[in-house]
Amino acid sequence: MNFLAHLYLSGDNEETIIGNFIADHVKGNRINKYSEGIIAGIKLHREIDAFTDSHPMFLSSKTRLQEKYKKYSGVIVDMFYDHFLSANWQDYYDEDITVFTNRMYKIVIKRFLILPPKTKIILPFMAKSNWLVAYGTFRGIDKALKGMSGRTAFDSGMENATFDLKKDYDKYKKEFYEFFPDITRFSEKRRRELEI
Repeated sequence: MNFLAHLYLSGDNEETIIGNFIADHVKGNRINKYSEGIIAGIKLHREIDAFTDSHPMFLSSKTRLQEKYKKYSGVIVDMFYDHFLSANWQDYYDEDITVFTNRMYKIVIKRFLILPPKTKIILPFMAKSNWLVAYGTFRGIDKALKGMSGRTAFDSGMENATFDLKKDYDKYKKEFYEFFPDITRFSEKRRRELEI
């Protein structure tokens, strides 16, 4: 899952939202410098990723890309799934997506000083151009994938992945629609268990 899905799956607790948002940029024992609520959000993020990586629908989507994109195939599927969530937001949430994303940016920006360095770099650009809403368009997802490709250490080929999304659009969409209720239920259960 990418940024939009993680925010959606965070619930209403602001510390959970922040932890879930920054989790990929928190390595090793740096987790210990955060509050219990933010740590719970980081842990939730990691559990969401583990659940996603083993889900049959995610694996089906990933397998379709594996030969061409190798280790980057899972990252690409994460982006494809954020595309479907953004493009079909009204199927999952009553609040308008622009209102939701602006609210999320404000929550994270309020705690800007404690954010990891990588988060501090990307957040202003993400908020200004509202990447999370843009993911819902082919132009937006293509721009995001090209940007990610430019930041990888190796030749990922991700700049070409929008072609693959368009080619098998209905298959990816079906897999996303089968997967997303499962991850939503899982996240709600884990939030209750973590009391967040």
